[in-house]
Amino acid sequence: MENEDLTPHIEEIKRVLKDKITDEQIHSELNKYLNEYHVGIEPAKRGIIRKYGGDDTHNFGSASIVKKVAELTGAEQNVDLQVKAVFVDNKTISIRGESKQIISGLIGDETGTVSFTVWDPGSLVLTKGDNYTFRNCYCKTFNDKVQVNVGKRGRIEALIGTEIDVPKRELDLSETVVKINEIRDGMNSITLTAKVVSFEERSITVRGEPRTVYSGILADDTGRIQYSAWKNIDVKEGDTVCIKYAYTKAWRGIPQLNIGDRCEVSRVDSDMEIADVDSSKTIAEMCAIGGGLDISIDATIVDLRTGSGLIKRCPTCNRSILNGTCTLHGAVEGIDDLRMKIVVDDGTGALAAIINKADTEKMAKMPFQEALDLAAAYGNDYVEREIASRVLMKRVRMRGNVVSDDYGPSMIVRSIDELKTDVREEAEALLKEMEAVF
Repeated sequence: MENEDLTPHIEEIKRVLKDKITDEQIHSELNKYLNEYHVGIEPAKRGIIRKYGGDDTHNFGSASIVKKVAELTGAEQNVDLQVKAVFVDNKTISIRGESKQIISGLIGDETGTVSFTVWDPGSLVLTKGDNYTFRNCYCKTFNDKVQVNVGKRGRIEALIGTEIDVPKRELDLSETVVKINEIRDGMNSITLTAKVVSFEERSITVRGEPRTVYSGILADDTGRIQYSAWKNIDVKEGDTVCIKYAYTKAWRGIPQLNIGDRCEVSRVDSDMEIADVDSSKTIAEMCAIGGGLDISIDATIVDLRTGSGLIKRCPTCNRSILNGTCTLHGAVEGIDDLRMKIVVDDGTGALAAIINKADTEKMAKMPFQEALDLAAAYGNDYVEREIASRVLMKRVRMRGNVVSDDYGPSMIVRSIDELKTDVREEAEALLKEMEAVF
């Protein structure tokens, strides 16, 4: 491009970056992107904006478009909306360990409602029931639902003289009776009768506030499913219960039953027979289906991965921390813990697995205090090497949930036991196989 052709693009970059960059730097950067990297002018501008700390969501060279809520697709980068504030929530969140004030909630027009977030509200005050124009917004989708975002270049103005009627949202209380093997991700208002196989109560922190979550496994004559509830549903292991108006969400490919505030849970006076489901799988089978609940795998430990041994956990969220820093809560005083991250192989494939403290102590025959003493004397690396020397090549039976991510399936182990191997018997069986072949 000739210099005169670049002038409007340079002016746009200057408007976004203000005093963060000089004209000479812009010329130099554009020359590099266009003539050395051979990229187009629009990606070049975005790359420069991002490099110098600007808002790269800026939609260069295009005016915003006006849409109704029902017309949003989730791909808009520069859209205006005339809406009523249906629900407003001013809150503080933690991003990379730093507190940040945002405004979120629900807005709507005569065509429907949509969730929104204002990421840099400053002194902005939104009032439930008032009408506003949301300008220069960008949209994304989460769980197949559109979300409206107001970033640095967006703004919100009071809408005077225009009344917006938002249709009332009616709660659908129609129920669908299902068996566990019929449950799929995204189902709502389902009714299920099942037996409580396991139950646990955990304390967690949500938005800086302590909460209790109740979870476990339910089973019927067709299968098993994991459940979670944000209220005490007053059940115990062995109870047969009827759960109404529950909904499902998938976590890493595994549907889970969610018991929300409007759910009804009642005991059923019967001893339900649950399916004697064979949960044993080969690793090849798990790789093919991507995940599963309460899976049993027999395999050999072939590797102990980095991150095993003594670690530190955040006292708030229980995540492992590095160099005294939690990704959510910043600098924290970590709590000591012990774990193994192993790779197992059963001859059909390999699978990663995470082993908790109690099972690590059992498999490595290393009490937690011994691990602390060894680390104090020789360092954490020594503890990891010592564990490896005690567990590698052991044949084990693991049970837990298999989940999938971008790196393939892995197991979150609930129990692990060493399988005793009769070497002589296996050698004789192998010899017979070889003799039959020859």
